[in-house]
Amino acid sequence: MTTMPLPASEWPTLEPGWVWLCGAGPGDPGLLTLHALNALRQADVVIYDALVQEAILDWAPQAEHIYAGKRGGKPSAKQRDISLRLVDLARSGKRVLRLKGGDPFVFGRGGEEAQTLVQHGVPIRIIPGISAGIGGLAYAGIPVTHRDVNQSVTFVTGHDQSGNTPSSLDWHGIARGSQVIVIYMGMKHAAQISAQLIAAGRSAGEPVAVVTTATTADQQVMETTLGQLDADIKASNLEPPAIICIGQAVRMRDVLDWQAQAAGIPPVNLDPLDRGRPAESA
Repeated sequence: MTTMPLPASEWPTLEPGWVWLCGAGPGDPGLLTLHALNALRQADVVIYDALVQEAILDWAPQAEHIYAGKRGGKPSAKQRDISLRLVDLARSGKRVLRLKGGDPFVFGRGGEEAQTLVQHGVPIRIIPGISAGIGGLAYAGIPVTHRDVNQSVTFVTGHDQSGNTPSSLDWHGIARGSQVIVIYMGMKHAAQISAQLIAAGRSAGEPVAVVTTATTADQQVMETTLGQLDADIKASNLEPPAIICIGQAVRMRDVLDWQAQAAGIPPVNLDPLDRGRPAESA
């Protein structure tokens, strides 16, 4: 393995008794940050989530690997137990790396874990990661912002602490105020979410993409419409984890599906917005 591009003295040191909360990105090990790799090389213990790829853990052969994944509908560790275990490991003098899929502060409950650690006097460091709502969609060829499409994007979760659609969200306000909506963990409640957005004025024909196991070799992308979203999910073999993108940005996949193009499949449409004008110079 090649050396770090900076002298070792300039990289932060994971000290005994510390916990670093780190984002592992959406799946592809190559999307890990250098700070995350530095942490993996130093940790005594890595507590990792269900979405963390095994290849990432291979970068910490010296560490104990502890699984703490939570998946909907399956037996999972309780969040409080995970947080307190981090406290116990740090107090025992371990150098602890808490490795979470995506970004720890984007629907990852990293804020809750960090809060518990601080309340118990455990020093922490936060290492951001690439969130699936951005990086995962980019691997599907969908930009969450595009100058000709949208000047706003809203990221929401498809379920709350109870597992239901969040009652605190103003779906009417989101429908009216955001040109592109990116939903994490929303497959289970797709029918309710799409119905609320349509009732709030979104078109049933609005383009939607569902991206599962984003950025991995198992990634799948289903394109549909808001009105057909639930029916098409049920008719497909798609399973979580998934990102749902709603809005005209989905149409950009016609020209920006770079993985298909790398496999020799030409773009579907070089002008998906039907602007009828040449591309502007940079």
